[in-house]
Amino acid sequence: MPDRPIYLDCHATTPVDQRVLDTMMPYFSEYFGNPGSSLHQYGWEAEAAVKRSREALARGINATPEEIIFTSGATEANNLAIKGVAEAYFNQGRHIVTAQSEHSAVLDPCRYLEKLGFEVTYLPVQSNGLVEVQAIAAALREDTILVSVMAANNEIGVLQPLAEIGALCHGRRVVFHTDAAQALGKIPLDVQAMKIDLMSMTAHKVYGPKGIGALYIRRRQPRVQLAPQLHGGGQERGLRSGTLYPPQIVGFAKAVELAIAEMSAESERLGSLRDRLWQQLQTLSGIYLNGHSTQRLPGNLNISVAGVDGRALLLGLRSVVALSSGSACSTHKNEPSHVLKALGQPDKLAYASLRFGLGRFNTSADIDQVAGAVVTTVEALRQAQPTPMTPSEKKRTSKIKQFRS
Repeated sequence: MPDRPIYLDCHATTPVDQRVLDTMMPYFSEYFGNPGSSLHQYGWEAEAAVKRSREALARGINATPEEIIFTSGATEANNLAIKGVAEAYFNQGRHIVTAQSEHSAVLDPCRYLEKLGFEVTYLPVQSNGLVEVQAIAAALREDTILVSVMAANNEIGVLQPLAEIGALCHGRRVVFHTDAAQALGKIPLDVQAMKIDLMSMTAHKVYGPKGIGALYIRRRQPRVQLAPQLHGGGQERGLRSGTLYPPQIVGFAKAVELAIAEMSAESERLGSLRDRLWQQLQTLSGIYLNGHSTQRLPGNLNISVAGVDGRALLLGLRSVVALSSGSACSTHKNEPSHVLKALGQPDKLAYASLRFGLGRFNTSADIDQVAGAVVTTVEALRQAQPTPMTPSEKKRTSKIKQFRS
């Protein structure tokens, strides 16, 4: 097989870890039963595997197994959480609060609910990507039923203050949902300490299989009510009907177990590689960091490069490195990242952004090769089609501070 580009797009997806795949394999052919078949051994074996997996996922976030509902991924989990709350609490209020920098899997369900008569407040974020807790507090009303703020941003990696938001929402008796697709297995998550009521998760961001996710639903203090969005056989306590898929479920649980067990060492390693990449890229002029410099995922680096065409930059790098300029879910949209726009980026710089998602299988040699390729490509593009920086870009460039983890 010819050499392939170095993969630095781990916010889009990750390869399945071999240890995860090994755990999954027996459930494709040997233990292939339907977990809902309760009258014979094949069903019992599958049901036992699902039960063990549910327990493992619950331990990972300090929940109970009954609070874990399996879904097809974080998008479905987000939809179940947001639409499910809207329908279940319809008579208590029709106001929802979220942030402008959320993933489309949160923003689009909110826009859908607006068409049904709900009112949504889309809070701005600060220039570093953080939502101000005071702004959330000011937005809450008597008829607010839900606050949805993601744990870690999928583009700029910024970590939101979940515990503060959770405490605020519980004090005001408002349901708190967080999209933790990017955070699970990368930062500690404790739904009790952080007072999270609903949390969306997925496997494929943490070296597990695609097509499987989960929604944590608080059962006590307070018990959160949800209206199901899929009706059918009554699986998952009637909240998400559909035949469960044991190979994916056991793979999901194994991936999370491994990520949590290795989190401390892996966070330190990835943070060091990220800092190494950022340091080498700063040999270029007109380059700066998007998002908070320290309150971010250890494997995330999002930069904008002044004076180049963003698409030309990505095309120039594609033989060396696989990365993106933003969310993989928005790749085909010919418009700048809504996340970078929320940070106050002008269109030209938002277009000229690169999102590096470092992962488990990247090395320092990878980082050095990619950094060299980016520097060389940017310099070549600037020479071929020089685009002078605006005064505001020059001013911003002069204020770049050394990245510190």
